[in-house]
Amino acid sequence: MSEEFEIKNKVANSGLVNFDITDLYPKGKRMGIDIKDFLWEGMILKEKDFREKIANIDAELYNDAYVYIYCSEDVIIPLWAYFLITSKITDAAKKVIFGNREDLEVLLMHNAIQTYDFSELRDKRVLVKGCSDESIPNNAYVELVEQLKPLVKSLMFGEACSNVPIFKN
Repeated sequence: MSEEFEIKNKVANSGLVNFDITDLYPKGKRMGIDIKDFLWEGMILKEKDFREKIANIDAELYNDAYVYIYCSEDVIIPLWAYFLITSKITDAAKKVIFGNREDLEVLLMHNAIQTYDFSELRDKRVLVKGCSDESIPNNAYVELVEQLKPLVKSLMFGEACSNVPIFKN
């Protein structure tokens, strides 16, 4: 084949580094604990009953899980109640937070981005992949830009064939 008809992959030769944020996404099961299930008639926290129900939790159910504790009812829950639940499962779970599933995902991605070593991207032209099979919180993309802006030569978002330039240093 002559050189004038040679097919060249311009994207591969561009020096563009593809970064897939889902590579940072912590793998593992997510589980919620609804405090409502530990309340008397789903409405009132009776300390003795509450403590008994917490004592009967099988902590192994939460082994290596990311757990979020919430209450689906609009009731007053004393802070010590969260202490009791957390102390029961914290040795088994990977992470325990107060909040909903979305809060958990935001925190997990925050921790992943803050602890990742981005030095391999220094002075590179970086393209952050736009599509993902995982549901990545929007805040993760904001934090990613904060981490990358001082390091990379340029940042783009999307796909190689159709990207949005974000900045150039």
